[in-house]
Amino acid sequence: MAVRQRAVTALPKLIESLRKECPRSSPLISTPNQAMVLPSLRRAFSLYDQINLIDNVPEDQLRFQRYTDTGFTVNGVHYEGSLLCIGNLLMSWTPKSFSQITPESLSIFKILRPVPEILILGCGKYIQPVDPDLRRFVRSTGMKLEAVDSRNASSTYNILNEEGRMVALALLPYGVSS
Repeated sequence: MAVRQRAVTALPKLIESLRKECPRSSPLISTPNQAMVLPSLRRAFSLYDQINLIDNVPEDQLRFQRYTDTGFTVNGVHYEGSLLCIGNLLMSWTPKSFSQITPESLSIFKILRPVPEILILGCGKYIQPVDPDLRRFVRSTGMKLEAVDSRNASSTYNILNEEGRMVALALLPYGVSS
């Protein structure tokens, strides 16, 4: 009975916090270079409790927090351009468009050990079909490939990295459309 009472009292608070996180205006409509907040890792695991996981992430762990058309904010620092993340290492990455993503641009994975279990490819604003040669190259390294838009790529990276999984992220800025 006590559990039911906790659920009844927590539900309105949960609904109100979700309404505050998701304003009625679309977050995808913005002016150029306006920073957009990535979805919070705060999620309700049940109707009874709400846990804020992002507060429990270690300081040395990368967290993508915001994105603009030209870059990303990671752990409070804004980075312009394309990024490559491997585990908790962050580096600038050469490709400026999706067509410039080649096996050569990802050649670090030929020598990197341990190999991440998955490479999340942030394609920019829209998901793009991955070239079969690039897909074969990624598969040959032992990684799985997931190609999504950059907003979802950075959010997925946050979640998988927080779980302690070895994950890599190759990310074009959100403003790149093809």
